[in-house]
Amino acid sequence: MLPPSPAPPNCSPGTAVGSTGTCRTGAAKSTAASTPYTLANGAWLGADVSGIARWFLDHRMADGGWNCEWVEGSTRSSFHSTLNSLKGLLYYEGATGGSNALRAVQLRSARKAGEEYLLQRRLLRALSTGERVGPWATRFAYPFRWFYSVLNAADYFRAAALHDGASPDPRLADAIEAIRAARRPDGTWLQERRHPGRVWFEVDVAPGEPSKWLTFYGTRVLAWWDGAARV
Repeated sequence: MLPPSPAPPNCSPGTAVGSTGTCRTGAAKSTAASTPYTLANGAWLGADVSGIARWFLDHRMADGGWNCEWVEGSTRSSFHSTLNSLKGLLYYEGATGGSNALRAVQLRSARKAGEEYLLQRRLLRALSTGERVGPWATRFAYPFRWFYSVLNAADYFRAAALHDGASPDPRLADAIEAIRAARRPDGTWLQERRHPGRVWFEVDVAPGEPSKWLTFYGTRVLAWWDGAARV
């Protein structure tokens, strides 16, 4: 399994990505937007990135997740930052196999707390009101990069459940139905936007066209969810 794809070069070194996915200058170099990619890619390369893994323990919010805007004093987690952090931690856990038993338990506990942050919110709702957090949660685009969507999140939970040997959490149901509702009659999902920023080259279709990558992820998530329901 390859690590998550790194972000393209549209944010300069030392910038952070805010909760809306925009670049912000003047932020600390270690953020919950970029650090997960560094952790996963370092583990894939066989480097000792245990110090980076500890960063996630030191910067987890009281509500269980992460937010790159901690550098601005934020004390509430972000859907975007939490999902990115979870993906990095899951890859690191799988790549290292828990070589440091105590640290592995701590990181797994942090990962589970981050998952709970998203699950409590059904992957797309505000905890305080139950309303959807915004249209971006159900707007699908590939590559995912650092942007949150219920498709990106549901595929993470699929991978985490397979890693943990667990069944799908029923609190994913709202997100799964949003993914299912976006499937077209021919079984494909449309590319709904392109993320801002410079890229070396495009890896998927233009907005409004059927995306093979989104169709792959959507089909995989629904097959996992529906397959577990039949067991």
